[in-house]
Amino acid sequence: MHSHVGFQEQQLMAAPLIVRDPRDAGRDEQEVVVLFHDFTFRDPEEIFAELSGGGMAGMDHGTETQPAPKPQSTDPHAGMTTMKSASPSLGAQEAAPMSVKADLNDVEYDAYLANDRTLADPEVVRVEPGGMVRLRLINGAASTNFFVDLGSIEGELIAVDGLPVRPIRGNRFEFAVAQRLDIRLKLPLGQGAYPILALREGDFLRTGVVLATKDGRVVRVEEKGTEAAPVVGLALERQLVAIEPLADRTVDRKLALDLTGDMAKYIWTLNNQRYGEHTPLSVRKGERVAIVMRNLTEMSHPMHLHGHHFQVVGIDGRQISGAMRDTVHVPAKSQVTIVFDADNPGHWAMHCHNSYHMAAGMMTSVKYEGST
Repeated sequence: MHSHVGFQEQQLMAAPLIVRDPRDAGRDEQEVVVLFHDFTFRDPEEIFAELSGGGMAGMDHGTETQPAPKPQSTDPHAGMTTMKSASPSLGAQEAAPMSVKADLNDVEYDAYLANDRTLADPEVVRVEPGGMVRLRLINGAASTNFFVDLGSIEGELIAVDGLPVRPIRGNRFEFAVAQRLDIRLKLPLGQGAYPILALREGDFLRTGVVLATKDGRVVRVEEKGTEAAPVVGLALERQLVAIEPLADRTVDRKLALDLTGDMAKYIWTLNNQRYGEHTPLSVRKGERVAIVMRNLTEMSHPMHLHGHHFQVVGIDGRQISGAMRDTVHVPAKSQVTIVFDADNPGHWAMHCHNSYHMAAGMMTSVKYEGST
């Protein structure tokens, strides 16, 4: 949970809010909650003024290669009347084809935090040898995508954005702004220390916490790694399968939402409209609604819908039966389709969760017909 006023979230006005499933009450596992942040000593308003005014201070405007396959169809409404799909084919650690140039990391930060601490003095969480641990990881960064790196331990990803998925084993997972990951770990027998790291995409910088047994030797982990992390894409998203998906039914309303804007001018829009000058996305209570998001920009955008959970059902023109979420990562020049049931009448925000993109106008709303 976090403030939605100005850049207060960038100034760390955020905290974990955990809603536990009663079905997990009998599990013999230790819960470890980690909230990740990007941190700056500078006034975020000053940073935003430089970004939107064309100044280069505080920016990393270098070009990196973004893993995003070209859409198979140019029709933004193609293939959305069913939720069935073939099984995903990409492994958890397999990168998608390297085809699109993208800008990464609008802002250069002073530090990256895990539970408000850096790797110079990380939180050390005491654990039992051979014990079970449930990591509840929250990307609370204002504008930084990460890779979660479990090091020598292999875990099972069991939930995204608080909703269960078919378990995926691995030791490195993509982790976009505002997303949450629940990962279950079985710790080795014997004494030991196990860093749980978040790697800034496309960079050497990292943060994290350390799980350590009572007599485990904790060794300092440098804040700068020896290899740059990959760029966060959709390889993991393609594999995710919801445990409790939406019921199969025909889509009643199909909406197109183009992610538009310009890094050089620092204007970010949806359907070429800034928030406040936008046309709301209209829905009617009881409908099954599909939204096709086409990212026409050279940056990725974590897209978040208030008041609803949605299912990811298409990536770059290919149908999937993916995860239930409230935030989905849309890489540069890619296309992601989501569906949701219009069961919560009102007027709901939908926006890029990069704080600086949202401030620049990348926000719209989903409005139920008849609501004010």
